This record gives sequence, structure tokens and C-alpha cells, in this order.
Amino acid sequence: MINRIVVVGSGLMGRGIAYVGAVGGFDLTVVDIHEHALENAKKEIERMFEKGIALGKITSDHASNALRNLSFQPDLSEAAREADLIIEAVPEEIAIKKRVFETMEEHAPAHCYFATNTSTMSPTEIASFAKRPDKTIAMHFFNPVHKMPLVEIVRGLETSDETAKTIKEVAEKMGKETVVINEFPGFVTSRISALVGNEAFYMLQEGLGTPEEIDKAIKLGLNYPMGPFELVDLVGLDTRLNNLNYLHAKLGEKYRPAPLLEQYVKAGRLGRKTGKGVYDYTIEEEWVKK
Repeated sequence: MINRIVVVGSGLMGRGIAYVGAVGGFDLTVVDIHEHALENAKKEIERMFEKGIALGKITSDHASNALRNLSFQPDLSEAAREADLIIEAVPEEIAIKKRVFETMEEHAPAHCYFATNTSTMSPTEIASFAKRPDKTIAMHFFNPVHKMPLVEIVRGLETSDETAKTIKEVAEKMGKETVVINEFPGFVTSRISALVGNEAFYMLQEGLGTPEEIDKAIKLGLNYPMGPFELVDLVGLDTRLNNLNYLHAKLGEKYRPAPLLEQYVKAGRLGRKTGKGVYDYTIEEEWVKK
């Protein structure tokens, strides 16, 4: 029975997972070693609740109860002690995930399940950093978490049927649709998304069209909800580059990152989080201030 969930990482994905988890009725703790990041996450989650109430997506009473069950903690070793499920949502860097899983293993109770929110990496490899591969699985949420309906649940080599069933139930309680698949680099969605997004960068560097034209063509011609450049600015160009490098190493040449994407990342153009990616959001902010 899952009652207490710990989410490790208070960035865009972590705070989104925390929100849907709290709305789903779980006792939820967000962990981040950076106090300012926790403060920002708390404010952002509160804004999400306010917006949900304003749009009629959630009642005031439901929001109040969910907020009461939500806490913030800088110490993973302390938060892990009473967890039934820990969801890791740190950056897509294997060394960081290794440190987090080693801490989780050291301090979490024996019954606790471990999940990684990786979009491309091997849950089998990540499970090797702890000692409970049968209780370890990937829960791939999508951004923005509170709007996107799917959780891609990915079994590692030794993930048990009971773990897959339990995690599926958790995701459904969070209001999500699920697919349960077996591990392969990039899973289903990231392999397709990475190919489309990378090809868009090749088109841009070839002068095929402007970002606006390419995005519009994909949205209206292929019925995508967002264009590839709008999406990469949202998730982060550095995150996309990390994913492509991983898929290139695992699956070969078709995933080689476009040179223009690498150039943008080197320039610090990482998307909305830095104010500039493919599009310039500082202009948008200046207009709002006026």
C-alpha cells in the first residue's frame, strides 16, 4: 500500500510530479539539497493549485487537503526513512542518479519502491546502484506534468510483476493514463520525440524555414499540440542534448545531435529556463512588464 511518496528533485518535473501526487491524495515530500530551489518549488506548486481552483479543475477544499499533505525537505536521508515510494526526478546524468539511489538504498525501508523519472536511461542500470532491482522501475512523466495525461512505465530486467502493478495503480491514482513497456533505450516516446526534434534542428541549420514556420508546419500538418522548437524550449535544450547523446551511444548514427543544437547549448541558450533557447523569451518578459 503506497501512502507516503518522496520526490527527489524540485525542478520542473519534480514539482509537477509533487502536484499530481498531492492531488491524488498521497502524503508527499519534495526533496532538494538547495533550499532556494525548495522555496521556488513551494511557491510554484501553490500557484498551480490557485490556477486549478480558478479554472474549476480542483475545489478549494481538495486543494487545502492536498497542501496539508505536502512538505519540503533538504535531507533525503531523513525523508526516505518512512517512504513507501521514492521517485527520483534529478537531471539526466548517470553520476547524479547513482548518488541519489545509493542514498535511497541506505535510508529507505525494505518495503519501499524506487522509481526513476528518466526519459531515456536504463532502469536496469539505475537499479544496479541500489539492492532492490525487483522493486525498481521507471515512471516517465511528461512536461507539463499536470496537463499531460500519460505516464510511461518501463520495467527493468528484474522488475517484478507486483512492482509494475503497484506503480501503475499509483500513476492512475494521480489521474494518469499508463502504458507498461519493457526497457529499451529511449522507450517509446523519447525515441520518436528525439528524432523529430533533432530533425527540426537539421532543417533550421539548412535554412529550410524559420523556427516559427517549422513549428507551424508540424502543428497544423501533423496535428502535434506543440512544435518541436516550442517543446525543446520547454523541456530544455541541454536535456534534449543529453538524451540524444545517450541514444546516439546506444542506438547509433540516426540519433547524432544536430551541430546547431550543440552550438545553442554551448551558448547557454537552454530554453525558457534561461530566457532564451530557439526563441527569445526576454522580449516576452519585457512586454509583460510594460
